[in-house]
Amino acid sequence: MAPNTPQPLTWLERGGLLAMLLVHGVVVHRQMLQGETLHFGFANALSLMMWLALVFYWVESFYTRLEGLLALALPLAALCALMPVMWPEERAIAASHSPIFRLHFFLAMLAYSLFTLAAMHALLMSASERQLHQGRVTRALAALPPLLTLEALLFRLISLAFALLTATLLSGVVFSEELFGRAFPFNHKTIFAIASWVVFAILLVGRHLRGWRGRKALRWTMGGFLFLMLAYVGMRFVVEVLLGRS
Repeated sequence: MAPNTPQPLTWLERGGLLAMLLVHGVVVHRQMLQGETLHFGFANALSLMMWLALVFYWVESFYTRLEGLLALALPLAALCALMPVMWPEERAIAASHSPIFRLHFFLAMLAYSLFTLAAMHALLMSASERQLHQGRVTRALAALPPLLTLEALLFRLISLAFALLTATLLSGVVFSEELFGRAFPFNHKTIFAIASWVVFAILLVGRHLRGWRGRKALRWTMGGFLFLMLAYVGMRFVVEVLLGRS
């Protein structure tokens, strides 16, 4: 078998990753749920997003070997798991018992985690493409599937995440109507979330109609992901850390 042929993770690797996911999952649960109250700030958001992204990766590992992605994701997941310890969240979410809020929250976290995984895919593809142009490829990147295969996987992730983001925005409208009496509160979270949705919509249309790929697709992916991070995580970071408010 050719050395560059992608292989699924071994059972030992998959078992080790599953064990880390279980530990991280317990940590996330204890950090977010204090009694029956949900505490959710920027640090808990990052920790949960990275955990879910790695859960999706673990499932994906049954089909594709992406060692380079794991080398990028594990240090980020470890850092994000420590963030709630450094910046503990004391503010409880008053509406956390609302069923529509729980649906909105669940959809949002799935969308965020898939977009996080897509962004890591984009970074991995960019590094692989750059090394191929330079004529040198590291062992981790050499074991990756071809760029066209990675690109197809990237757009499958983005398509699924975009559908979840659309459902998140729609459930947010219902939740806002129920709680505040208006469909869209005019704030930074709404503006950046819609901006991210528009960017990814343009990317998917460009892919379908004009065959966008390569660096253009990667730039649009990272741009949409940046807007998405600013929608909640960036806003809460400014409020909680820079301004020192809960």
